[in-house]
Amino acid sequence: MCTWITERLTVSGHGKGVADWMPLTRANVYYDHPVSAPLDHALIIDFVNEGAGTGARVSVELSAESARELLRAIESALTTGEAQHDLAATGRTGE
Repeated sequence: MCTWITERLTVSGHGKGVADWMPLTRANVYYDHPVSAPLDHALIIDFVNEGAGTGARVSVELSAESARELLRAIESALTTGEAQHDLAATGRTGE
């Protein structure tokens, strides 16, 4: 049974569409039947630019396992990257 539960959030960034890079203003995240991925269910993320029409989107369909791995990788990259940038900003080397 599909729940149609969607998490919507405002985002700030850019995404690579078919033609070019475009500003992104919203992300829609849901778990449902994918359109393309050969999975029964997938975590689907649509990054969109609401002001640019229906074609201004980048979409991904991930297995639940891949989505969880992506969460861990994002958290790790943010934690490490922010720490390194904070060290650089203070002039410390981290050693």
